[in-house]
Order: sequence, then structure tokens, then C-alpha cells
Amino acid sequence: MYGGEKMKKYYAVRIGRVPGIYETWNECKAQVHGFASASYKSFTNREEALSFVNGNENRQCKKICPDKETLLAYVDGSYNAASHEFSYGIVYLREDGEEVEAKKVEDPSLVDMRNVAGEIKGAEMAMRYALKNQYKKLYIFHDYEGIAKWCTGEWKTNKEGTRAYRNFFEKIKHQLEVHFVKVVAHTNIKYNDMADALAKSALGIQ
Repeated sequence: MYGGEKMKKYYAVRIGRVPGIYETWNECKAQVHGFASASYKSFTNREEALSFVNGNENRQCKKICPDKETLLAYVDGSYNAASHEFSYGIVYLREDGEEVEAKKVEDPSLVDMRNVAGEIKGAEMAMRYALKNQYKKLYIFHDYEGIAKWCTGEWKTNKEGTRAYRNFFEKIKHQLEVHFVKVVAHTNIKYNDMADALAKSALGIQ
């Protein structure tokens, strides 16, 4: 380091509104300030920051536990290129145990988004389930970042299907405290893998 040049920092948010890596403290602060059980750390190496975010999902999940007011939902989607059908799979973790849901969906406004379409519908159904069962908090574990960012407004809703998803979230966000937790796909996270398998089974995919 020469001439007083500052070393670049990477702010890694493991538990927060939208987990990920941020390049300024203000961006990081927006994700963790006022967020219960937030977990974040600064690094000078991007790989170490990524490892912090992605390498501790199991520990992360242990910190967030279901109770009478809190529901956890792992969601994933699948797509059948031959039939142009998509589906979602959900694993609900309640205080009294697990429940699963999987369904094939027909929605022309989303079908071109393939498996992401299923994940969108899975997230929406998880919110509906939480409201129906009178939960106050919902943690949605997902692997596609748009699931959170379309709702938070960080991503523009350029398609009819994503606009409908965002509009639904806007209608219910004052009735239900929704937290989005990004996980890494296909990294042997038990419930994420279960949601993936459920979504495939709804389409008859092994």
C-alpha cells in the first residue's frame, strides 16, 4: 500500500435483509441496521467475504428458529423444457414440525423465466400460508436473489409476473414481517435440497 492508498473493503452480510457482499458501509448498514440477529463482517479479500456469506448456512439456520409466531420456509422452483411447465417446492419449518408443499403452476406471464418462475410462486405461496396460519414473521430461504430484490425494490419489475409478485408483497407486508435469506443452490443444505426435489417431483422429474 503506497501513498496513503486505502485498502479496499468488502462488507459481508450473512444474516440481514438481503445477505450478500457490499462495497460500502452504508450499503451494508442498510441491510443490518435494526435487523434482529444480524451477522456481518468486513474483509479485505472478496473470497473470504464470499466464504463468510456462503459457507455457514447451517449455522445461520440454527440461529433462526420457528416458534408460535415465526415460520421458516425453504422455497425452490423447477422447469420442464419439454412441456414448458414450471413448479414450486416448499418445506415449512414450524414449531411443531415440518410440512411440505409442491405444485405445478400455469402462468403465461412467468413461464419464460423457467425455474425462477417456480421460485417466485413458491415465495408467494409461503407468504399466503403464513398469513392463513396467523404467523407474524416469515423467513423465506431462497437461492435466486430476485426473490428478495423484486420485493425490496432493488430490482425493477419489468415483467407482468414480477410486477404481480411485487404488488402482492406490497399488499401483505404490513400484515406479515417477511425476511429473505439467500442460500447457495446445490450446496447440500438439507431443506433447500428437499424443496428442489419437491419442485422436480411436481413435474415428474427425477
